[in-house]
Amino acid sequence: MRPSSAEGNKHVPIHGSLFEDFKEKASQDPFTLQNKKLLKIQMGYGPVWAKTGTMVGYQGDVRFENKGAGGLGKMFKSAMTGEGVDMMQCSGQGELFVAELASEVQVMYLENDSISVSGNNVLAFSSSIEWDIHRIQARGAAMTGGLYNVSLRGTGYVAITTKGDPVALDVATAPTFADAQAVVMWTAGVSMDVRIDTGGLKSMVRGGTGETFQMAFGGNGYVLIQPSESVVQGGAQASSGSKSSSGLGGLLGG
Repeated sequence: MRPSSAEGNKHVPIHGSLFEDFKEKASQDPFTLQNKKLLKIQMGYGPVWAKTGTMVGYQGDVRFENKGAGGLGKMFKSAMTGEGVDMMQCSGQGELFVAELASEVQVMYLENDSISVSGNNVLAFSSSIEWDIHRIQARGAAMTGGLYNVSLRGTGYVAITTKGDPVALDVATAPTFADAQAVVMWTAGVSMDVRIDTGGLKSMVRGGTGETFQMAFGGNGYVLIQPSESVVQGGAQASSGSKSSSGLGGLLGG
């Protein structure tokens, strides 16, 4: 027997818990984690900056303006060095969902504070946060391409990504060193120095390349490192001879 038109148009529920297990989490907070790898931003609190290409969805009326490296000064710096972090300004009303390569998302709130973040790990931040790209130099070594970091200052929300669950190291407790590609960020009060040794003993920490490339930290505060070396995508490149290392770093305000 052929069903009536009313019966034919009747919605048949999908069996299973898919839509309940992964239902959007309701929250009025400006930045809300939907899960470990997906961030929801409430646009009603004002514009935000997000890394270009990280929008995975939105509901409502959200507009995107590609700012490149963000402002004339940053664009000039990017053009001169070939480095930079492409950002887009997001505005409007509704909900914006951002993620990057299924990396874990970490959310923090800055209150008149500052942090230094690898450009590879910046995801999104409130428009009230001031940001800039800084280049640093390694002592006693000339680096082709250099090292770059993004400093974030002010009051507002910041979201960063990590490859796996990170660990926060208190640099005041002991001399602290890390591979530049594993460094995600560090807090205000932390000093940093890049060490490159292109001669002498083969470096086992760099896979026997003959090149030691590390960040040394001191002062007071925390360094966040991830259990993976970032694959640089449009980020900084530091090379010595035929081998290269890549990473982002710098002194806040330096």
